[in-house]
Amino acid sequence: MNQGAYLFSQLISIVSPTSFKTCVKRYNGDYKTKHFTCWRQYLCMVFGQLTHRESLSDTILCLKANENKLYHLGIGEAIAKSTLSTANENRDWRIFADFAWVLIKEAQSLYAGEKDLELSIDNPVFAIDASTIDMCLSLFQWANFRTTKAGIKLHVQLDLRSAIPEFIQITPAAIHEVNILDTISYQIDSFYILDRGYIDYERLYRIQTSKAFFVIRAKENMHFKCVKSNKKNTTLGILADQLIKVQGHYASKNYPIKIRRIKFYDVEHKRVLVFLTNNLELQATEIAKLYKHRWKIELFFKWIKQNLKIKTFWGTSENAVKVQIWIAISVYIIVAIAKKRFNLKQSLYEMLQVISISVFDKVPINELFSNTIQQNFKELNRNQLNIFE
Repeated sequence: MNQGAYLFSQLISIVSPTSFKTCVKRYNGDYKTKHFTCWRQYLCMVFGQLTHRESLSDTILCLKANENKLYHLGIGEAIAKSTLSTANENRDWRIFADFAWVLIKEAQSLYAGEKDLELSIDNPVFAIDASTIDMCLSLFQWANFRTTKAGIKLHVQLDLRSAIPEFIQITPAAIHEVNILDTISYQIDSFYILDRGYIDYERLYRIQTSKAFFVIRAKENMHFKCVKSNKKNTTLGILADQLIKVQGHYASKNYPIKIRRIKFYDVEHKRVLVFLTNNLELQATEIAKLYKHRWKIELFFKWIKQNLKIKTFWGTSENAVKVQIWIAISVYIIVAIAKKRFNLKQSLYEMLQVISISVFDKVPINELFSNTIQQNFKELNRNQLNIFE
């Protein structure tokens, strides 16, 4: 009989309880707590995420059905739904946000040096984007969005080489994503890839003065004056490569220097794209390739929405929602760390599917996944689920 640790415990062993206690102490999370500590709360929520539970009731029911195993999972005795719900409502969400960042820093060190992008440069490459999560206005009145519905936005800066977040912020959906650029610290010689919703010349000029680079899609109604035209290459899809100055009183004032404009024909999707960048050295085709890799942040949003519980919430207060989202993000990072630490070949999607039905197995992680045969899941044929391949 295998006397090893449960798979759930093997995954949690990746987590540092000491680091977690530091986060709890920072916000006095266990003040006047005798039994149901922040750590037990975290384990219950992680269990719910890993096993794809639909609600708090579902999570508690599943835990009670395996009450004799909870001690070995670190959870201890079974708890009431009201206990977990109250903890989510009242315990500071920043405890779990800070701990998620501890895990993110560890993941970043493990994935350092990843060079899976088809680029000729070694510079760090980041994508910045936001995704809206719709909510019911009658239940989430604090998350004002429109007159008929509520919502929140998840703002992310993603390292495109590792698919590990560099920056995360949760705001009401009414906050425009371009405002988040004011809170980001730009790294020298790094590339920041943005969609045209982030067009704001004053903020783009801040990237320029930070000695970093941006690549962004231009708006169709952009006014500019061509200063110089470089040689185009229609064979490679480069219809124009120009140095321009933006026109308009505020635009020219907010971005007073020359900017590069590249017009590119995307053969795959049969469309014309226009890019703006402050990098004057790279070939135009490399700039187009940089923007092409922006799809990785779209995949990140689709992956966590499809595989973790962040679209339906187990509490209605702002604190409970943020607790759930930050714990979901930490689960994503734990699985990513496990993939790297155990040198697993499966995608994160495959790993979560296996983990969800194997949390009470006592098979070592590397052995479990070495025996797992990739199935022809419908989802595996979609690009968005192959983030780490």
